[in-house]
Amino acid sequence: MPWSERLHASSLYDQLVLTTERFPGRPALTFQLRSRPSDKVVTLDWTTFRADVTRAANLFRRLGVGDGDTVAFVLPNTIETAVTILAGSTAGIVMPINPLLPPEHIAHLLRDAGARVVVTLTPFPKSDLADRVAEAVALAPDVRTVVEVDLRRYLSGALRILVPLLRPRRRVSHHAETVDFWSALGRERGDALDFVETKGDRICARFHTGGTTGLPKLAQHRASGILYNGWCGASYAFTEADVLLCPLPLFHVFAAYPVLASCLLSGASMVMPTPMGYRGDGVLDNFWKLIERHRVTFLIAVPTAVAALMQRKVDADVSTLRLAICGSSAMPVELFRRFEEAAGVTVIEGYGMTEATCLVAVNPPFGERRVGSVGLPVPYTEVRILHCDSEGRVVRTCGTEEVGEICLRAPGVHAEIYTDPRLNRKTFADGGFLRTGDLGRLDAEGYLWITGRAKDLIIRGGHNIDPAVIEEALMRHPHVAFAGAIGQPDPLSGEVPAAYVELVAGESIEPEALIAHVRAQALEPAALPKHLEILPELPKTAVGKIFKPDLRRRAITRVFDAALAAAGSEARVTEVVEDRRRGLVARIRPGAGGPDDAAAAGALGGFAVAWEWVRPEGPADP
Repeated sequence: MPWSERLHASSLYDQLVLTTERFPGRPALTFQLRSRPSDKVVTLDWTTFRADVTRAANLFRRLGVGDGDTVAFVLPNTIETAVTILAGSTAGIVMPINPLLPPEHIAHLLRDAGARVVVTLTPFPKSDLADRVAEAVALAPDVRTVVEVDLRRYLSGALRILVPLLRPRRRVSHHAETVDFWSALGRERGDALDFVETKGDRICARFHTGGTTGLPKLAQHRASGILYNGWCGASYAFTEADVLLCPLPLFHVFAAYPVLASCLLSGASMVMPTPMGYRGDGVLDNFWKLIERHRVTFLIAVPTAVAALMQRKVDADVSTLRLAICGSSAMPVELFRRFEEAAGVTVIEGYGMTEATCLVAVNPPFGERRVGSVGLPVPYTEVRILHCDSEGRVVRTCGTEEVGEICLRAPGVHAEIYTDPRLNRKTFADGGFLRTGDLGRLDAEGYLWITGRAKDLIIRGGHNIDPAVIEEALMRHPHVAFAGAIGQPDPLSGEVPAAYVELVAGESIEPEALIAHVRAQALEPAALPKHLEILPELPKTAVGKIFKPDLRRRAITRVFDAALAAAGSEARVTEVVEDRRRGLVARIRPGAGGPDDAAAAGALGGFAVAWEWVRPEGPADP
């Protein structure tokens, strides 16, 4: 049937009402502040969740938030975060902000969206978030109210008593009124909205993308696109009996839509282990016990977390676990094998992007899975592989197995993607297809394979880093003539930043001094180069642009050779070639152990970059 006839709700709040009517007493959200399997847990059933969302939406309206106004939140994962997402999208437009961003970036987003209300943490031990948000609010004159969440409510015993004694003092002041989240909600009604929610497919969320690119961009999402993600999850895999463990941040679309929205449509339960998820103290060490405690059926993962888990023994009963859904960056094939063997669970990869309201393609949970691909386009999503000119005009449509730019039409794609209209002009190809900037191919059965990124972003563990930020920081040094930043392969993070520099003629400086120069410019820690190398001359195109494929080949060779040497293998990289289907491929010359060298295979098995043996008597052996 047409997509327009699929949904029974016109807004996220309407869907919350419908789900509550179906599953009033079933658990909706579970959160534990600390990671041990015996630590305090707080669970909301759907009835309580709906009441809290209703109170929060009423509060935001009373604070002056209307249909076109923004409620921003700068929060780690908590129950209040999920409440704010639904309440903010009901009262106005909700805007999650990465709590790891520096104050000036947070302030830019608040000003860009004209945010009136900001929800964040009250000062809490071992956290400087309250002060960083206060610095940002001081630079955002439209913000009228800061609503603060106190994590003390999730503690018990002596720790709950100690928090007031250990709570840090406020160092930064601002102009906005400050109120306590739960105290303010206690004064609002929870049985119904005090206002009439505007119907129609309005913009109700804004997520920032390119958070380390200097000034992040805001992508806008309509209610239908968010509900579409939830419908896909409920149609593909989830029922009210499922428990989804989500250690990914709710300020990212992956957690907010394919996870939270899927629970919203299916009635499944979402578990959040600690505010920082995978990054939380003790989460990885206690991970398998947390799955046993909450009887988790679906695990939401990223390759970096899976790699870390493989360094820990499966020390609990995880027999309830049915499926692990992985996204954000490519997972090495060897990591697939090790994880599935250790945990006894099937891993499926998917593909999404903020501009498309997330979900684009996924390997079928209960159908044929093609490891290395991101699966089939989800229903009502049309993917084409195109060659476009600089103005977005389609030069031609690629054939089967031909690499080009991934372009798509879907319920989550609309013409006003960015808040800045200038950014929308070249975002679409002819016919309304969103240009993703990613390179890929479709095989004969329609599975999508990603082969590269036209946007040139460095993706470190799912975290987008614009190489221009690193390059600009290096170019501020008077001895630097040219700088090129790329993502070099890394077995844990997928990619980490590497920088290559050409110095001004006659000048000299040590790489360590340049890294210190970059660090002094207050770049986000994730953007600091893991490796910096000074070259006599950077490779350049005919028009003088730095030719980054040569830098990537150089980095792959260096990283792979180091990994082989550390493993005790005599094998080495002979060249890195461009493959039409697989992107850059490292060709490996066997050492004394020949092509059966287990040490070499083990050393390279954790990287997402493809490699193959070079056989002197014949073709390469992938």
